[in-house]
This record gives sequence, C-alpha cells and structure tokens, in this order.
Amino acid sequence: MNKAITDGILFTPSSFSAGLSQWSSGDGVPGSDSYQNAANAAFVPADQDFSGCLELQKTQSLQKLRFKGQTPILPGCYLRVTARIKAISGALPSVRIAGFAAGPGGAALPGVVTTGASVALTSYGQVVEVSAIVGTGARAGVTMAWGLDAIYGHFGLDLTGPNGGTVRIDDIEIEDITGVFLRDMLGTVDVRDFGAKGDGVANDAAAFLAADAAANGRLVVVPEGTYFLDSDVTIQSHIRFEGHITMPVARVLSLAQDYHFWQPILMRLAMRYWRSRRRGNA
Repeated sequence: MNKAITDGILFTPSSFSAGLSQWSSGDGVPGSDSYQNAANAAFVPADQDFSGCLELQKTQSLQKLRFKGQTPILPGCYLRVTARIKAISGALPSVRIAGFAAGPGGAALPGVVTTGASVALTSYGQVVEVSAIVGTGARAGVTMAWGLDAIYGHFGLDLTGPNGGTVRIDDIEIEDITGVFLRDMLGTVDVRDFGAKGDGVANDAAAFLAADAAANGRLVVVPEGTYFLDSDVTIQSHIRFEGHITMPVARVLSLAQDYHFWQPILMRLAMRYWRSRRRGNA
C-alpha cells in the first residue's frame, strides 16, 4: 500500500489518562456502557512499569475492554493491536486482543474472527505483551482477516478465566504495519490483501476489482491458489497469474493490459474456452 493512503490517520486509541468514558465494558458500539465511574475500574496516574494505566478488576466471566472510537479498516491495510498488562492481585486471568468488526451501517460483521491468541498471566508484577494483526486479507500471521466488508473496528482486549483478580493495563497501541506485507518498491499489488481467499469456493471477484483499483500503475499479482470469480471482471492494470481462475461459463474476465500466465492456468482457460464453444455449437 502507498503509505500516503494512511498518513494522517490516527489509529491508536486515546490514552486512559484522557478519561475512561471512551472505554467500553461491551463491544464499544454507541450506547454501550463505559468504565467511567465503574466500581471495578480506575485510572492509575503512575506505576513502576507504566506511566499511566487502567486498573481493572475482573468481575465477569468475559471481561471486555473496547475503545469506543472507530478505527478504520482500509482495503490492503494491516494493523497490529498491542496491549501490555500485568496482574497485581487475586486470581490470575488470561488475556487476548479482541475487537468488534463493523460492517455496513455499523452492524456486526458475521463470520469473521474477532479475537487473538489467549495468553495466561502466571505471576504477579510480570508485564506481559499480547498482540494481534487485523486486516482485509488472510495473509500468514494475520489473526483477524475481516475482508472488504469491514469498515471499522472497536479494539481492545478480553480477560477470561477466573474472576476476582486485578490487573493493570498500559495504553493500547494500534500501528500500521502494512509494509510488512506489501513492498511498494516492488511495484506489485496482491489480490489476497483485498480479501481474495483463493480456495475455489469464495467469490473473489470483489477482491480482484479492489486490487485493480488500488494498483495505480503497479502490477496486480494473483498468487498460487484457485480463485473463483462469480461475476464479470475487468482488470485495467497489468496482471500476473500464478494461481488458477475458475468462472461460470456465462461470466467474462477482461484483461485490458498485458498479462502473464503460468502454463497451468493457460491450459485451464483454453479448456474452458473450447467447452463453451462446443456448448454453443450443440
């Protein structure tokens, strides 16, 4: 992704020192309860490990903490959510990064993973860091792949396990790490970064169109896999195929620029063409 796309966008939530009214004990959606004046939450201005932090007692089987602000999910962009936490008394819980995935109209996006890996706190005073990566593409290392329907997220963490323990949580950070996955200097755009699954089942047409729109003169790359396109697709960019394309006979793939096929996909498209010719002559 061109870094200019995300320059000027503030991803990191407000600090706890700014007030707990922006931190929800639910999903972070409008109207959800906040930790402002909550009996089990307080801001600690100074701590030996954190300059300022949230002290939180776990009183629910699933204790949620979500930023009420909307963190944008941009096509082709990857964000890393990081939290630092330590137990200070009582039962030792487990912690994981979590988020609310908002689709069109702010409704919860169904069928996507909204939590990272869970880490158990095993001792008092030990600072533990947990993180998870969220983005539109199902790349290796992406914990929460939300696809192109995701518009924004409410991010934070979950505490699970036994109740009664008290923890302290440093300000949660969200950073743009798109450069880990995308290399602008190579001049390529990967369809996976725009939600293409390449499993031969999911309709990847929207991902192909989104990658083409974002290419802006760069080469669109279709990696290994089987990509099912269940609508007409026109690609205006230069494109390189390493994977396979499957389409219903009635659908059309139009390539306006030059293209490069590996031999297997060329054979498959040729067979599809001759099948359609035979059906037309029948």
